[in-house]
Amino acid sequence: MRVVHLGARVRRAVELSKSESEPEPSHPPPPSHHHHHNFENMKTKFMNELTHMSLPMWAVGAIVVVVLALVGCFIFCIFKKCLGKKKKSKKARERKAGGRRRKGDEQGEGDGAQKEEGEKPEGEEQKEEQENLGKLEFSLDYNFTESQLIVGVLQGQDLPAMDIGGTSDPYVKVYLLPDKKKKFETKVQRKNLCPVFNETFMFKIPYAELGGKTLVLQVFDFDRFGKHDVIGQINIPMNSVDLGQPLHEWRDLESAEKEEQEKLGDICISLRYVPTAGKLTINIMEAKNLKKMDVGGLSDPFVKIVLQHNGKRLKKKKTTVKKNTLNPYFNESFSFEIPFEQIQKVQVLITVYDYDKLGSNDAIGKVFIGFGATGVGLRHWSDMLANPRRPVAQWHTLLPEEEVEAALKAPHR
Repeated sequence: MRVVHLGARVRRAVELSKSESEPEPSHPPPPSHHHHHNFENMKTKFMNELTHMSLPMWAVGAIVVVVLALVGCFIFCIFKKCLGKKKKSKKARERKAGGRRRKGDEQGEGDGAQKEEGEKPEGEEQKEEQENLGKLEFSLDYNFTESQLIVGVLQGQDLPAMDIGGTSDPYVKVYLLPDKKKKFETKVQRKNLCPVFNETFMFKIPYAELGGKTLVLQVFDFDRFGKHDVIGQINIPMNSVDLGQPLHEWRDLESAEKEEQEKLGDICISLRYVPTAGKLTINIMEAKNLKKMDVGGLSDPFVKIVLQHNGKRLKKKKTTVKKNTLNPYFNESFSFEIPFEQIQKVQVLITVYDYDKLGSNDAIGKVFIGFGATGVGLRHWSDMLANPRRPVAQWHTLLPEEEVEAALKAPHR
């Protein structure tokens, strides 16, 4: 019994050893687990290597940053090169297309130039027709005893229509170049293309000085609400005229070149109004860059102030004359009694004159401030009313007298 039991135990031990020696069928791990295991191995190896290295951690960090920067630059260069090629090819295509277009344009221009050359005579004929500006009859004479040039503006004929209604309102301006010191104007002939003027003007000028002058007869179309338009003009060089006998003739009007507005100078004025006292104080402070009016290239300026209310002249004052200067300093004050209820409708006319001992004083330029004024004239007046009892100074540009007079005649709002 004991032997059988021992044999059974030995058999069981042999079977157990066999089962242990036979390998169990192993299932392969999932791929992701395997890769993760490899990464973990590499990480541990890398960290072990780092611990064995003698470099500090900040140096290692710097090396990593530099490596990353180099990789980034490399990727950027590759990207830019690829994109540049695309752009370049697109530009090349555009350049070729532009070249073809340019060639076509040049051919078109060549054909157009040939056409223009062929049509040139017609254009010239049209231009000649357009330049028919009418005629003007005038007379010239010289009084040797009085040293006077006598100019007669007689009549016009076939003037062009400048207004919408198919007519014009012509008048003639007469002056001598180069100084333009004295200007005369005829009366305006309303709605007339063949106006009759029959007006005479006299220039006091020595015969010896007359040879260097040019007489200008300039025909304008009067415009009540805007700038007067030049219709045409006649230029008569006085050295080409025999003044030994009177001259009487018709001449065709020529197109007038648009001349730049003559600079007449500037004037500084101070205004002060006290509403409670009804007192307006005007201070003529100074003027600068005045127009030369005398032979020596200077002027003898003085200022005249005229106060108007609703077009009616109230008072006038004058400054003293400043001799031989184009930049006079006056600093002269003038007071006027103006009730508060009238101040809104007041107009101040300031004219700078050149004093002439022998003849009449010539106006250099004019300024208009107050009711109906525009631009600087209106702004200065408004500033004065907005700042009672306080002087308000302002520079004004002098304008031609006729321009200011036309503005005064225009209807005010």
